[in-house]
Formats: sequence, structure tokens, C-alpha cells
Amino acid sequence: MADAKETVTSLNLDRQAGNFSYAEDYAYDAGVGLTPEVVEYISKVKGEDKWILDFRLKALDAFTRMKNPTHWATKRLDELDFSKIRYYLAKGARKTRSWDEVPEDVKKTFERLGVPEQERAFLAGVEAQFDSESAYSNMKAHLEKMGVIFVDSTEGLMKYPEIFRKYFGKVIPIGDNKYSALNSAVFSGGSFIYVPKGVKVPQPLQAYFRINAESFGQFERTLIIADEGAELMYMEGCTAPRFETSTLHSAVVELVALKGAKIQYVTVQNWSDNVFNLVTKRAVAHEDAEVRWIDCNIGSGLTMKYPAVVLKGRGAKGEVVSIALANKSQHQDTGAKMLHMADCTSSNIISKSISIADGRASYRGQVYMPPSVSGCRNNTVCDALLINTNSRTDTYPAVTCSGENNFVQHEASVSKLSEEQIFYMRSRGLSEKEAVSLAVNGFVNDLVKQFPMEYSVELRRLIEMQMEGSVG
Repeated sequence: MADAKETVTSLNLDRQAGNFSYAEDYAYDAGVGLTPEVVEYISKVKGEDKWILDFRLKALDAFTRMKNPTHWATKRLDELDFSKIRYYLAKGARKTRSWDEVPEDVKKTFERLGVPEQERAFLAGVEAQFDSESAYSNMKAHLEKMGVIFVDSTEGLMKYPEIFRKYFGKVIPIGDNKYSALNSAVFSGGSFIYVPKGVKVPQPLQAYFRINAESFGQFERTLIIADEGAELMYMEGCTAPRFETSTLHSAVVELVALKGAKIQYVTVQNWSDNVFNLVTKRAVAHEDAEVRWIDCNIGSGLTMKYPAVVLKGRGAKGEVVSIALANKSQHQDTGAKMLHMADCTSSNIISKSISIADGRASYRGQVYMPPSVSGCRNNTVCDALLINTNSRTDTYPAVTCSGENNFVQHEASVSKLSEEQIFYMRSRGLSEKEAVSLAVNGFVNDLVKQFPMEYSVELRRLIEMQMEGSVG
């Protein structure tokens, strides 16, 4: 395994590795609080067309009128004070195509996170976002020759409006929820990817999202379109330093898989525990298309994230594979949504959670099969592991199975890591740390193996670090 670890490229997921920040020196700062003037400032700085400003202002109005969603873990959301958040910060340096051209302080940040190592390897492309804007972007020439577009959302809007505008805001409309409306009003950064018909991207496309500033909100907007028969894998990592004040991350991700296309979207979040991570992710899968979300949620004070697949075309397939780890004072409220809107569609949800100390992990899922469809199948498995006596886990499934010849299966289990188990393993010569790590890694092993090798090695190490001192 040591040889593999030396050769793979991996995002450094050490909890302390992300716990640093640099002095703030921003050329563009929209100030504190959310007003129409702030939205207009963001749009003006980015040089956007009028239709985008109108879209933003309409979203701001929706955000102001909407209340926090009652079906989410809303208790801690009351701690958010939107009047004290900064919604746009940017260095002002032009985005560069060579690592040597990146401003030195930004370069230090991404060197700490391992981005240069990723790029020096054979990755297809890297998009790195520092606070509100992309700082570094590069894509291999052979992908450009294949017609693959991989840029940030701003460049996508400007250079490829005929593709971008057709799908933008269609998968997740402004009024979907309060935080999708917020993102629609102040979005900045994120990735735009288009893969042409029949093109199979040979290496993963990767992105990194970094929050450096205190009392800041990061609102990246990602749109990925796989044309007919196209295939790609997209991987993102997220980090933030520790601050005393709350930090907000509210992203929107829209995926479109056209006929016969395949999209895999891999997320490894490693936010600091002062971050509110409120994300809306949804895909539309057309005829015979496949969408797979692979999700690991570690860190943040509160995460609310429920990747969804709308199975729109006959024979479409959707899958969500997720791991959530809730440590002390953390709440991981995660899950999945599968909406079967066409015949002979299938979906699979596999969720595993670990709760440490007073940490709380919740699975919140929805499977929907209306009377108009037939021949649909879903399988959902939710497993939870409690480490301490005051750890908590909850499962909130919402299942609608109508129509003919449709099949839904839901299975859930909860287990507790007992002192007897630890004592037995210690009696066989293992230390307490080794015993706990062995039990936990055994619990998540089948899911960790489904992550790309670049991340699976680091995930195991990170989980081991989270287990230190967890028993007793």
C-alpha cells in the first residue's frame, strides 16, 4: 500500500492542514451585509450582461421572502446572521494558466493543500477557487482538442452563453429553497464543464474550494453537461481555516446527463467546525443515462446536503454513495433524493454515518415513484455507528411507491462500538487507537473502496485521526 500512496495524487485532508489563513488583501470587496447594491456590485465587477443581473435580483427577492426550510435541520440555522456576512471578496489578479504566474500568497495556500502535486501529475484539469473567485485554472491540451470545456462559471457565462444559459438555473430553479435562492443572488466561481457527444474524459477533472476570510460566504455555482454518450468524473475538495465567527458555504450544483451519458461526481469536504455547509445538488438523467454521486462529509458545524437525481428518461440510473462523520458538537444532516419520472428507471442509495462524542448524524432521504411510471426499482441502505453513549443518529426516509410493477426496498441499522469490543481487540495486542480505527474502518471499508484511489487512502487516514481519543 505504501507504493500506491507514493504514486497517487491526493488532496491533503489532514484536519490541521486546512487550519491556516493569510492576511486579507482584496482588490474587490462588496462589504458586509446583503442588499440590492451588493448584488449590483458583484454583477458590475464581473462585467455581466443585464439578464444575469436581473436573475440575481429576482433571486435576492426570493431569498428575502423565503423562510428557512422546515424539513431541514433548522435549529442551528438561527445562528446565521446574514447582515454580518461578506458576500464577495476577490484578489483581482487575473486567472492564470501557469502555476508560476499565480500570486505568491494564493500559491502558498494551494501548495499547503497539495494542488501543485495534483497538477504535476496526469490529471485532466484543475480548477482552484480562493474565496469568491477562481485563482488558478489549467486544462490539458488534448482535452481541448476533444472539445471539452472546463472553465469557471464566470468564463462559462461569458464565452459559452449558448450552452450555459440553456441549462443554467433549470435543474435547480431560484425558488427551490432559501439557500439556492441565496446562491443565485450572489454566486461567484464554481466550475462549468461541457463534454461533447461521445467523448469519454480519460482522467478526473478536479476542483478545490478554499475559504480564507473570516465571516465570509462562499457561493460557487457548478454546472456540468454531459452530451449524448459522453462520460466524465469530477472530483472536488473543500477546506477552510478555523475562525471564531461563523462562516457560510452555500453552493449549487447542477448536472445534466443527456441520452446514454455517464457522470460521476465525487466530493470530499473537510470544512472547519465553524462552517455552515448548506448545499443544493441535483442531476437530471435522460434516457439510459447514469449519474453517480460519491460523497464524504467530514467537518463543519452543520452540513445539510441531499444530492438528488431526477430520473427523467426511460432506463435512467441514479446512485448516491455517502459517508458522514459527525464529531463533537457537529451535525451532519445528509441524505439523498431519487425521483423516478420515467419507466424502467433504477436507483441505489448507500449511506453510512459515524457519530463521535455528542456528534449527530442524520439521514434524510426521499424516493418518489408516481402512478404514471412502471418497472422502477430502488434500493436504500442506511447504516449508522455510534461511538459514545451520548452520540446520536436519526433516519428520516420519505418513500412514495405508486403505479404498477414498481419496487422499493429500505434497510436501516444502528450499532454501537462497545467497550467489550475494544477490550477484546486490546487483549489481542492492539492499542486502543488501533482497535477503534480497525472497527471503524471495517464499518466503512466497502464504501471507502468506491472512492477513487486518490482519495480513499487519505479518507482512511483522516477517519483514523478523527477516532483519536473518541472512546473513554
